[in-house]
Amino acid sequence: MSELPKKSKKNLLQYAPYLMGVFVAMLLVHDIFGTHGYLAMRQKRQEIQKITQELEKLNKENLELQQDVQDLKSDPETIRKIAREEYGLARPNEKIIKLPAPKPAGPPVVKP
Repeated sequence: MSELPKKSKKNLLQYAPYLMGVFVAMLLVHDIFGTHGYLAMRQKRQEIQKITQELEKLNKENLELQQDVQDLKSDPETIRKIAREEYGLARPNEKIIKLPAPKPAGPPVVKP
């Protein structure tokens, strides 16, 4: 009876390196392909970079719009320009001449 536990210990020691190899391989696969593995983290970094670029673009656009609002509130030239271009207003004794929009050029006609 005492030989059975010795035999099982011997078998366990015999297979221990293989079991460790399988365990290490499983850890490597998990570290690469797992939910928090290398591939997932690389994808998250790319998403963060894309969102950061979009945020910078939106911040720049926001600053431009704030400047436009400030100009519309305080700059008389900007106000006059908008009044003339969008509302067709003119100063006294001025005449406004509106030209029709040019027609888009079509493809050239080739005569044989």
